[in-house]
Amino acid sequence: MITSAQIRAARALLNMDQRHLAEASGLSLPTIQRMEASEGQVRGNVDSLVKLVDALQKAGVELIGEGTVSNGGGRGVRLMTSANSTSKP
Repeated sequence: MITSAQIRAARALLNMDQRHLAEASGLSLPTIQRMEASEGQVRGNVDSLVKLVDALQKAGVELIGEGTVSNGGGRGVRLMTSANSTSKP
């Protein structure tokens, strides 16, 4: 549904800290910290994940899943697949 990297990237785009995201989503700060510390796809209570995604979308971030097309016309970022990647940091 959402990865820890997407959460961190969304917060960066919004210039939002973890505490503000916790308040906007109605989740606790430790829950946000745990979600961001996980590797890959975030696992957890479905209700918590829905609250998180809703809060990010209401704040103006469109979450783009693997292989999906963006619905919006705004700016965004997406990681390239390793086959298309020309360099790695």
